[in-house]
Amino acid sequence: MTEEQKTQIANLRGEGYGYVRIAQALGISENTVKSFCRRKKLVGRAAASQAMPAAVRDGNHFCLCCGKEVAQTLGRKEKKFCSDRCRNKWWNSHLDRVNRKANYEFICPQCKKKFTAYGNAKRKYCSHECYIAHRFGGGADD
Repeated sequence: MTEEQKTQIANLRGEGYGYVRIAQALGISENTVKSFCRRKKLVGRAAASQAMPAAVRDGNHFCLCCGKEVAQTLGRKEKKFCSDRCRNKWWNSHLDRVNRKANYEFICPQCKKKFTAYGNAKRKYCSHECYIAHRFGGGADD
């Protein structure tokens, strides 16, 4: 890449052009433009507006678990938690809100009771004890 191309990339990026448009205009690879911009920390207008705090952009967003302010990214789904730790803690304490779609109902071949299993469509027994009893005769010494 020539020095002239580097200055053109910097100018176009400053005007808010994206990697693809700059690459097309200069006739070079999009990845070359992207690498150069990232190395030189050149951001366009869209990227600069995304770096703004959420409170300034579109109202305050707070973590559902700890109450800290959560920074939002434009064009992305709203973040509800400040960290994975808070997300896990909140969902583990609100199991009633989990939308479980993979519930399967079976009848245990050992005890003949009906049971439900989450996430395993091939499960056969309601418990390990029933599996052992059915497979090995209950462990009773005859």
